[in-house]
Amino acid sequence: MQVRNFCIIAHIDHGKSTLADRLLEHTGTVTKRQMKEQLLDDLDLERQRGITIKARAVSMRYMHKGEEYELNLIDTPGHVDFQYEVSRSLACCEGALLLVDAFQGVEAQTVANAYAAMEHDLAIIPVINKIDLAYARPEEVANEMEQSLGSDPESIVKVSAKAGIGIEDLLTTIIEKVPPPSGDPDAPLQAMVFDSNYDDYRGAVTYIRVMNGTIKKGQKIRFLRAKSEYEVIEMGQFRPGRLPCDTLTSGQVGYLICNIKSLKEVHIGDTVSVPGEKASEPLTGYSRPKRMVYCGLFPSDGQDFSELRDALEKLSINDPSFEFEPETSDALGFGFRCGFLGLLHMEIVQQRLEQESDVDLVQTAPNVTYEIITKSGQTLMIHKPQDVPDPGDIEEFRQPIVRCNIVVPTDYIGPVIQLCQERRGIQTAQEYLGPTRAMISYDIPLAEVIYDLHDKIKSCTRGYGTLDYELQGYEPADLVRMDILVNGNRVDALSVVCHRADADRRGRAVVKKLKSEIERHMFEVAVQAAIGSRVIARETVTAMRKNVTAKCYGGDISRKRKLLQKQKEGKKRMKAVGNVEISQKAFMSVLSTGENG
Repeated sequence: MQVRNFCIIAHIDHGKSTLADRLLEHTGTVTKRQMKEQLLDDLDLERQRGITIKARAVSMRYMHKGEEYELNLIDTPGHVDFQYEVSRSLACCEGALLLVDAFQGVEAQTVANAYAAMEHDLAIIPVINKIDLAYARPEEVANEMEQSLGSDPESIVKVSAKAGIGIEDLLTTIIEKVPPPSGDPDAPLQAMVFDSNYDDYRGAVTYIRVMNGTIKKGQKIRFLRAKSEYEVIEMGQFRPGRLPCDTLTSGQVGYLICNIKSLKEVHIGDTVSVPGEKASEPLTGYSRPKRMVYCGLFPSDGQDFSELRDALEKLSINDPSFEFEPETSDALGFGFRCGFLGLLHMEIVQQRLEQESDVDLVQTAPNVTYEIITKSGQTLMIHKPQDVPDPGDIEEFRQPIVRCNIVVPTDYIGPVIQLCQERRGIQTAQEYLGPTRAMISYDIPLAEVIYDLHDKIKSCTRGYGTLDYELQGYEPADLVRMDILVNGNRVDALSVVCHRADADRRGRAVVKKLKSEIERHMFEVAVQAAIGSRVIARETVTAMRKNVTAKCYGGDISRKRKLLQKQKEGKKRMKAVGNVEISQKAFMSVLSTGENG
């Protein structure tokens, strides 16, 4: 039986999961009765949001010209934050379907994914989807694909995943264009671990792609990186549920169950081989994902700390691109500093924690990783503003710069350029994909991108602009740490790193917000924003006052003065010993708007 391994890559909402549904249906892998929309998106959050978050594998059998073929499909996410999932899928395939919407055309993420597939030397099959739409423009989109991706218009397959048009042609093209796997079934076993999940009854389930050799049920295997040995208790393929089988040979994709009690023992990118002298060479694996955004997660009720830790451990096992470490905050108590690939990834993790583990969270403002070179020549990686040393110790403050590729209709080029320049962006390229669409490239500080650049681009282009970004490196900039002081004490959870030119505006916005949220005390409370020892903004929460002179009517003024003086001294003493209570609500309101100010 011949094997073909391929994945589907595309921009968000171009129809990857729907095309996967049609392929499953057409090959008879699932019956009409079992069929539901976006069958492979099985996380609750994926179905609620209508997006793919985790890559999923499925094996299909298909008869072509009297010969049976095994087609292994890996469905991938489209959002830029889940690029790591896509890179893992590409390493397990020989071919890729590059899917483009017949109306929206080539988008920023389409270009990024196409280049990633080319780097992995995959056979790329260009596909135009949604050709049955009344406003589809397949000819223009084919020209755009030729200009931006170098696709031959003759080789483009035109389909409608929803209506099931052109699926037969697509399957034939996959069989003819995607090369068969090159592995040797008789060589020593060599298989790549590309994903894993945890089954409450069976333990860790390891997803593998066999590169060389054959693996049999009951045999002993060794994970080369983890240096651990197990016996294969069950193995099989995804069709799309787990279907046991007795052997997997080179080129096939499937799963292993080996009585592994903890997912910590399964490393994604590890190589599975045989124990002893006959073990194969380890595969190169995957480069570690770069965490771009960090934020603090704290339980809103301090008692839930251990529950939050268990929930984070469970989630990080299934999602290796997310990391966490304990931290403490004077304001919020015990919690964790968590690293994410991007803002959507952060939002998804937070929602999964709240839904799957029922933990109530407080989240600090997201920030990016900075590099600081101190006067003594040390290089520090700063994940949170509190770690920034005093200004006198800093030789150079560096920020991460990303290359943003923005695809926009030509009518909106002006507003997008203005938006990027306001974010201190430097234009690097501008090319026209067709008469009505252009791609603009800008180098912009990551801190300016993650908060709301995507939303702003969408609103100034009426939803037609798309953004994709990749890290370029670190560059020096005029950055400062801005602290918020309440009653003279620094509130660590509200510190931010920002550009010196923005500090005044942001400082004023935060102190104004805090003034309206902090409840009045018996003494006046000063709310200040400061850079080092220089205060740049101040608001005062006035004290509650009792009218102590109410009972003095008429008579000598000195009696009133004496009472007022006594009250003033009492308030002064209270201010010296009093603590300012900042409610959870005040924190939440500042953390949700402090960044956008």
